Amino acid sequence: YQRRVHGISLMDIKFGTEFMQAVEMKQVAQQEAERYKYIVEKNEQEKLASIIRAEGDAEAAALISNALLKAGSGLLQIRRIEACRDIAKSLSQSPNVSYVPSGSGMLLNVSAENPVGTATSYPKLK
Repeated sequence: YQRRVHGISLMDIKFGTEFMQAVEMKQVAQQEAERYKYIVEKNEQEKLASIIRAEGDAEAAALISNALLKAGSGLLQIRRIEACRDIAKSLSQSPNVSYVPSGSGMLLNVSAENPVGTATSYPKLK
């Protein structure tokens, strides 16, 4: 009698605890290896990005230096104006900033002749 088996269905198979622990430890080791591989790749990408940034900064510094040599201090003046504009913009959007006109003394009835802390003369009532 020769019989051929085309398939077997095994159900409810239980392995020993040592085998199960070995399989679990292997999976944990594989996950750790993948994690460290990811960390190494991430660090390499960050290193490459830092190098590219440094090269860009060096090139920008050289271009600015050349522009200063050719154009004088005009570029510095433009940068100062841009910085002042950015500061004014951020201050104007802050709820804690109040603008007080300078030189008029209109808010405190103070003039240059009567600085703060001195007596102000008012007309006498009859």
